[in-house]
Parts: sequence; structure tokens; C-alpha cells
Amino acid sequence: MSSSSSSSSAANDPRQPSTAKPYVPPTVSPQDLPVDYSGFIAIIFGVAGVMFRYKLSSWLAIIFCAQSLANMKNMETDLKQISMAMMFAIMGLVTNYFGPARPGSRT
Repeated sequence: MSSSSSSSSAANDPRQPSTAKPYVPPTVSPQDLPVDYSGFIAIIFGVAGVMFRYKLSSWLAIIFCAQSLANMKNMETDLKQISMAMMFAIMGLVTNYFGPARPGSRT
């Protein structure tokens, strides 16, 4: 029963394999790529970690930098953004852990 139904469905198949073309995605210019939100958030957290001396903010900036690095689409602009965010995050961590204590905080 199944052999007769498969042969009848092959005979009634309207698709034409000879006219099939492989999918070619359209080319997108680097200016038209979507915004890298994880890189932007990494910069925001990095700046907050440096300015307000929040350790959690600096660590979150490192995590978002790694995420942005993993999802990088445009090598030149994304690498500049990630490197800037990484520098802010590292500066925040260095000032938080090795810098002078904040006034009014207990150690």
C-alpha cells in the first residue's frame, strides 16, 4: 500500500527540481546592520563601573563584552566598540579592587 501511494505522490509532485535555485541572502552594507545592543550595554555598564565604582557593573560589562565579541558581525566597528567597553570594564575593576577605598564605606 505504501509503495503505491509513494509512487503516485511522486508522479503528482508539481515542483520542478531543474528550476530550483539555491537561496542567496541579499548583501547588506555595514551601515545598514542592526545595532549591537550587547556592545552598547557593555559600554554603559563599563562607564557606570568607572564613574560610580560599582563592581557588579564592571563585571556585567565584561560579560556583555564577551557576548558582543561572540556575536560580532562587522569586524572593524564592532571591534572598536568592544575594545572601548573592555577598557572601561577593566579600568572599573582595577579602580574598584586596587584603588583607594570609597569614603564612607567599611572594609
